[in-house]
Amino acid sequence: MPTDWSTATAPTLADFEALAQSAWNKLPSEFRTMAGDVVIRIEDFAGDDLLDELDIEDPFELTGLYQGVSLDRKSVSEGTREPDMVFLYRRAILDEWAAGDEELGHLIAHVLIHEIGHHFGFSDDDMENIEATVGD
Repeated sequence: MPTDWSTATAPTLADFEALAQSAWNKLPSEFRTMAGDVVIRIEDFAGDDLLDELDIEDPFELTGLYQGVSLDRKSVSEGTREPDMVFLYRRAILDEWAAGDEELGHLIAHVLIHEIGHHFGFSDDDMENIEATVGD
């Protein structure tokens, strides 16, 4: 049955949070352990200051970002600091989703895995193998 687009709405921040949490829960335990107590945050777009810092003019170009210190660079003598976070940018992800044929949950999992994976120096092949465990 075709979708009734006259009443359809875009997935909300809460919808994205649920999809990201589902993807997180399906990740291998070794990957989740390596990421530690990472916080997943969903926002519509990255802020202007961050986009300027990254020299990105179009906010639709940034779908996600890892902010934090990798486990191998953390120190027990460090004082209190912000938790490591993965930001998923809803509007940029929706734009990419609308332009392609990938399921939204899979795309969110892809961005989540790649932001964490790049931070820890995983290869693209490593991340593809991790993504295969998430499925959809």
